[in-house]
Amino acid sequence: MLRNILIHPDPRLKKVCTPVSDLSDALRKLADDMLETMYDAPGIGLAAPQIGVLERLIVLDCIKEEGETPRPLVMFNPQVLAASEDTNIYEEGCLSIPEQFAEVTRPKVVDVEWIDRDGNPQSETFDGLWATCVQHEIDHLNGKLFIDYLKPLKRQMITRKMQKLKRERARA
Repeated sequence: MLRNILIHPDPRLKKVCTPVSDLSDALRKLADDMLETMYDAPGIGLAAPQIGVLERLIVLDCIKEEGETPRPLVMFNPQVLAASEDTNIYEEGCLSIPEQFAEVTRPKVVDVEWIDRDGNPQSETFDGLWATCVQHEIDHLNGKLFIDYLKPLKRQMITRKMQKLKRERARA
């Protein structure tokens, strides 16, 4: 089922999310809905607070090439265990901040652990776009948006554009 994606500014996007203590069928269904919503948007990552659910759950799939096999990941309670000193700069966007992009510097490689949809602990080292995406989505769980890395003037400009977009959508 497709879910509505919250648009910045929304107070729920600035909240720290609660750890998932017990995996239920409802949470697995939520993860499936989030993947469907992410692919439909289209995006490469989505965090639960972006659909108004304040729990530590993210989904991502950075495979974008036609013909390549998708690699959907569902992560409950993801956390970065280690990050490289080497950094990457990617032009980031966000489904909660449509059509706005900015360069963000993040660690190039991160070690992440999480619980998969079956309740099994997982860990993996992510590099490049995958590393950027997983860090971006984990930031959402901590109430942080990619625009929080920008200079105040650029951040305010983007926020004003989003307020205008929300007003226009409310009238439609």
